[in-house]
Amino acid sequence: MKATRILETCLYVDNLEAADRFYRDMIGLDFYAKQEGRHVFFRCGTTMFLLFNPESTSDPDSPFGGHGARGAGHAAFEIGDDEVDAWRKHLLGNGVAIESEVDWPSGGHSIYFRDPAGNDLEVATRTTWVWPNP
Repeated sequence: MKATRILETCLYVDNLEAADRFYRDMIGLDFYAKQEGRHVFFRCGTTMFLLFNPESTSDPDSPFGGHGARGAGHAAFEIGDDEVDAWRKHLLGNGVAIESEVDWPSGGHSIYFRDPAGNDLEVATRTTWVWPNP
């Protein structure tokens, strides 16, 4: 038995409104659901990207269980090989500082930046990782 893919990824943010705008407008995720003060959920392709307010979700006895963490997290979003320059221009043109860029030995490329809550984000080409032949 083994897991076959990531179903959802979650980050924690202290300002849901700012995060909602950032992930809709900057990253281009599709809105799915929102509960004021608690969470905002997005679709990302065939998976889910969840943002939680840790102040409202850290109690394990609360409805839906405990979803609380502290500190910055990391998420990487896949982009096409031909989209690297466009993403760089998009981020810089919208005042998002690029912290670093990496050309990987596998031929992939990553751009690193932060969301409004300080989470470490990455847009990366699929060739950042070496995938087995199907």
